[in-house]
Amino acid sequence: MDLDVEEKSLAVYKALASDVRLSIIRLLSRKKMTVTELADKLKLSSTIVLMHLNKLYKANLISFEKLGHNKVAQIKVDNINIHFPHNVYSELEHYEVEIPIGQYTNFSVNPTCGLAGLDNYIGKVDEPAYFMAPERIDAGMIWWNEGFVEYQLPNYTEKDKKIEMMEFSMELGSEFPFSNNVWLSDITFYLNDIELGMWTSSGDFSDTRGIYTPSWLPDNVNQYGILKNIRITNEGCFLDGKPLSDVKLLDIRNNEATFVLRISVNKNARNNGGCTIFGKGFGNHDQAIKMKIFYK
Repeated sequence: MDLDVEEKSLAVYKALASDVRLSIIRLLSRKKMTVTELADKLKLSSTIVLMHLNKLYKANLISFEKLGHNKVAQIKVDNINIHFPHNVYSELEHYEVEIPIGQYTNFSVNPTCGLAGLDNYIGKVDEPAYFMAPERIDAGMIWWNEGFVEYQLPNYTEKDKKIEMMEFSMELGSEFPFSNNVWLSDITFYLNDIELGMWTSSGDFSDTRGIYTPSWLPDNVNQYGILKNIRITNEGCFLDGKPLSDVKLLDIRNNEATFVLRISVNKNARNNGGCTIFGKGFGNHDQAIKMKIFYK
């Protein structure tokens, strides 16, 4: 589940602001439980427990099902990511480019793999040849088990300007047939053939529907990913504000017409769990692959 600091996320924060409700979440993380079972464990009345459960339900953290005459609660969310607004290097000039996720210029992928558009799948699922289909430009979600996709992004920086920082952001997850909320995958990033570093995705999420994911896509397949932000500076390379590698701007060729960004699940990855990229009209962030160049 992705949250931000907007009012729409407030229900989740309020639902978590309770010792009792946190205890309920810990209990439900082990197994499904009825209201009566929870009441016995917590030594509270069923009425009080049901009130707390309803707050968790309204925040989309749990779900209910009927088992005979009993109401059974189960956890829906494996992890929560909170995104804070940021304004970095505001004194510098900058430009931003957004590349559709289907506008890759090179690829090598192995099944399971496929592409999805706003209305249907693009070509046949698990057939890598369809990654070269002209319709790929309309893809809002692409996935593969092993291999890479590569994007060329324009370098508009004028010759007399100096790049001070580069940022790339994209929504990513693992890839599992249908989905698996706990499925590790080591995803490696390269820029101009320089390895920036690796991030381990924790799953291929379908615990809740993606905010923007179109209604035609079944509930039991990839619904959303996690928004990742890569920042390259004169001091090093950072992922979501934390050190990723020692790669610096000086290590990146920046005098050519394009930057080449590669997103890869390497054959020798310890956690070879595939990759899913979410673009416009899919997932929890209505964006494709964004690049920001800060210069002076």
